[in-house]
Amino acid sequence: MKQVERYFYPAVFSYAPDQEIAVTFPDLDVATSGTDDTDALLSARELLGCVLCGLEEDGEDIPAPTPLVDVKLEDGERAVLVDVYMPSVRLARVNRSVNRTVTLPAWLNAAALERNVNFSQVLQDALRTQLHL
Repeated sequence: MKQVERYFYPAVFSYAPDQEIAVTFPDLDVATSGTDDTDALLSARELLGCVLCGLEEDGEDIPAPTPLVDVKLEDGERAVLVDVYMPSVRLARVNRSVNRTVTLPAWLNAAALERNVNFSQVLQDALRTQLHL
């Protein structure tokens, strides 16, 4: 059976003065929060990926998402469609190494070799920083 590449689920963002933004997924009965809209969306996307990956791994049914226009809201709430790209989530659970070829100036390579730089570690650290992981 082919796995779904991307899921889209409605989330309810709840705003209250002097509080973090609460985020709930009504179809999945899970919640998270964030300090601002960006943080809340990133937290929601991470939670969505974890929950759906867990359901997939356990062989459980994945509920159909409610259409965004049908989500019931109260004062101070907004419905947001959150997506998650599952190949990235699934691969994050696999900690095997892959080979990558990189190109860099000869002088930089020589300087790094002279200082016994671990190229793989530097690249991993840089990618984690760049991707905010």
